[in-house]
Amino acid sequence: MTRLCASLHSRRAAGTAPTRARRSTAAPTRLPRARAALMLLFLALAVPLPPALVAQVRQPTVAPQPPKAEHVATVEGISEYRLPNGLRIVLFPDPSRPSTTVNITYFVGSRHEGYGESGMAHLLEHLQFKGTPSHPDIPQELTERGGRANGTTWFDRTNYFITFPASEENLEWAIRLEADRMVNSFVRKEDLDSEMTVVRNEWESGENSPFGVLLDRTMSAAYLWHAYGRTTIGARSDIENVPIERLQAFYRRYYQPDNAILVVSGSFDEERALRLIEKYFGAIPRPDRSGEDRLWPTYTREPPQDGERMVIVRRVGDVQYVMASYHVPPAAHEDYPAVDLLAHVLGNTPSGRLYKALVEPGLATSVGAASYALREPGVLLAYAEVRLDQSLDAARDAFIQTLESLRTDPPTDEEVERARAARLRTIRLTLSNSERVGLDLTEWAAAGDWRLLFLHRDRLQEATTDDVARVAAKYLLPSNRTLGLFIPEKEPQRAEVPDVTDVESLVSGYKGREIMAVGEAFEPTHENIEARTRRIELDNGFKVALLPKQTRGGTVLVRFTQRIGNEADLTGRSTHGSLTGAMLMRGTKKRTRQELSDELARLQTQMSVSGSATAVSASIETSRENLLQVLELLREVLREPAFDPQEFETLKRERLAALESQKSEPGPLASIAFQRHMSPRPQGHVHYTPTIEEAIAAVEATTLDDVRRFYDDFYGAGAGGNFTVLGDFDAAEVEAFAREAFGNWPMRRPYARVASSHHEAEPTTISIETPDKANAYLYAGINFEMRDDHPDYPALVLAGYMLGGGFLNSRLATRIRQQEGISYGVGGSISVPPLDSTAMFMAYAIYAPENADRLVAALREELEKAVRDGFTAEEVEAAKRGWMQQRDVARATDAQLVGTIHNGLFLGRTLQHDAELEAKVRALTPEQIHAALRRHIDPAKLVIVKAGDFAKAAAKASGTN
Repeated sequence: MTRLCASLHSRRAAGTAPTRARRSTAAPTRLPRARAALMLLFLALAVPLPPALVAQVRQPTVAPQPPKAEHVATVEGISEYRLPNGLRIVLFPDPSRPSTTVNITYFVGSRHEGYGESGMAHLLEHLQFKGTPSHPDIPQELTERGGRANGTTWFDRTNYFITFPASEENLEWAIRLEADRMVNSFVRKEDLDSEMTVVRNEWESGENSPFGVLLDRTMSAAYLWHAYGRTTIGARSDIENVPIERLQAFYRRYYQPDNAILVVSGSFDEERALRLIEKYFGAIPRPDRSGEDRLWPTYTREPPQDGERMVIVRRVGDVQYVMASYHVPPAAHEDYPAVDLLAHVLGNTPSGRLYKALVEPGLATSVGAASYALREPGVLLAYAEVRLDQSLDAARDAFIQTLESLRTDPPTDEEVERARAARLRTIRLTLSNSERVGLDLTEWAAAGDWRLLFLHRDRLQEATTDDVARVAAKYLLPSNRTLGLFIPEKEPQRAEVPDVTDVESLVSGYKGREIMAVGEAFEPTHENIEARTRRIELDNGFKVALLPKQTRGGTVLVRFTQRIGNEADLTGRSTHGSLTGAMLMRGTKKRTRQELSDELARLQTQMSVSGSATAVSASIETSRENLLQVLELLREVLREPAFDPQEFETLKRERLAALESQKSEPGPLASIAFQRHMSPRPQGHVHYTPTIEEAIAAVEATTLDDVRRFYDDFYGAGAGGNFTVLGDFDAAEVEAFAREAFGNWPMRRPYARVASSHHEAEPTTISIETPDKANAYLYAGINFEMRDDHPDYPALVLAGYMLGGGFLNSRLATRIRQQEGISYGVGGSISVPPLDSTAMFMAYAIYAPENADRLVAALREELEKAVRDGFTAEEVEAAKRGWMQQRDVARATDAQLVGTIHNGLFLGRTLQHDAELEAKVRALTPEQIHAALRRHIDPAKLVIVKAGDFAKAAAKASGTN
């Protein structure tokens, strides 16, 4: 997974944590800033192997009487069992979700790697996708079943998960598959040879990020001995040179039932699931833990840090950063909840100490802080982003002073209560979604035990302001900080960080609280969804869709969109519209930005509101009891924005910093060049793609008066507006709100959709030099005229899926990643819009600059082969199954279903339109797909845009570097 600045856990949503992203196997689904998802694989039962492979595998025999699992504990509807072979099992049935998630976690991560083994856990994770004798093509199986799957590696664990449509057949398949992979994965030399280059490309992609590189160096300097100081991706030399025998031994040692926890969540029968687990996993014997397979506890501990440390990174970049790390206790320690709250007090936007001290006075453009929740003592990290024209020294001094002044200027009750509300809101939203819980439980299991999730919640509620002040004074010491110079002291202060807690004594007998209300078992068929959905059009043309259904925890999802303006009125005002939308959540006439944030935390609600030059939109996740209050808050945000001058200046600084950070990045530069060539527009047109320099100039020139005028000119409700609500709510109450809030909000200027027209893009290759960037980007495309009501559209949907979709088994992924190992992230699609005839074939890839020619050649060959020869009957049938399963999963997932209904409101489409499209896809023949592809896709028209350090690659190849 590409290294990005991401928050460590989803429960940290209120903080902007500077963390190293966990490593995943699946490629990013979009570029340039995609965060590759989390993973999966499931393998079938053991079969005899060829003699050459016997040394690599262990073969269970299915016992005639499977061993029974012993019940260990039940907390708030979640039960743990344990098999005699040591496998831990956690079951969380949730009949309100028509999907099931199976997640197996092995307690092995980068913490367990020795000298020469860095990155081994992550590399082994990749090889688990290469199959078993019984399941030689796992990506194909996953695609056919429409599952969302991935795998990730972190400091303390490696996990694999898949979410699939709930059925007894799928559940047995997933459990059987995981049991097989535990003992029978290939882990072959030929797979290591091809996948090593993919992982190396992933490593190279991380080297493009100044923030990510600085984060790696800071962590490395913070730890003298412990493996937490090494990034999970590992050292390039270890990735390139690790012997297959070491990987095989690593696999045999750690991929065993006594070192794993299996979590099943979602819609399933608990007794049947337990019997299946006993049958397939119970047949695997408990391993012999003597000799080389003994699992030694990791006993390396950091000594108390004895002075300030400093690290400096000098690389190409366009923004500056200052970062600090402080050693803190592990997640199970009694101090950790207060440390967690302390991170929010420091890093939250806009209430945090760092934001107040650095962003508001203009010393920095963004800040953040978070703590790692780990099995052994971890760190609290904080950072600030600083523009080039700002003083890094001034920012650094204010940054350190703010962090360490908490020892003498402790947090207030208000700060701590705000942090508590934000953390508890995130936990509540997690507990209301069984898929999220299924994944989050294994994070806490890796930290010691899955029940720590609930214990941490309880401890957050009990932590006092004095507790937060105490941990700040205890750990935010200069001598415990990594950043700065070494300064001798006669009597240095040192932070004694507590060691690992006895987790068993903490969770033994823990019962938790009352079980959260479960939802109904909703059947997500087209017919049932339509029967339950009510659509209304108000007198002003504004459209409403309501789908009441019982959900876990009474969850309600809301989507709002109002399209605005017309081509003439919007000319030259794109940046005004973008900044107007960005100001909406920064305060209203009744509430400051902070008060708005506090109210959402009190209501345990996630709400985002944003806008562009052509639309304003909102997304809400809340609960039944808070829905009407939240809707009133949405009305206030939309209709009574404050447009505070100080907030506007802060927004401009943030926007400029974001743009400036892209000036030397190959991903944004390639994307912009691609869009400008494929869809050229005159400057000032609302669909014009500006260069980074033009975008910076436009932001600098925009005034607060421009923003206020844009709001007055265009904001209102009417034709082009949609409002969709799905979940547990009173339909009459919500309809009354919609009529009052959106039926009487006049629009000053009429809305008329700005149409796009087909452009015949000239075939060309555009190459952009980005010095000192280890990872390169490629975009490729062909424009053609078509809307999605064209008879050939269903055929091109499936053709695009086979070319670039699926799970690592498309034509492009199979050739470029699986066979040649050129790219970690590669894919493509054929997009056909519903309203304009501006269809496109598009492909993307990340890669090492020296592989540019190989990549382009492989891309061209696969495209030409598909157009020339078409697809086999087996490919087509497998693609149909996978594509249909994905559609089933999307309808079964509330967050996706509400979007489908919402988009359909604008287009005048119901789920019947989706059902008709699926019927057409089912009826397709390989000949029809091939004919459609030949009619519309001409490989000779391919446009290639690539960005990277090609000069350095060429010099290296010629021996002049």
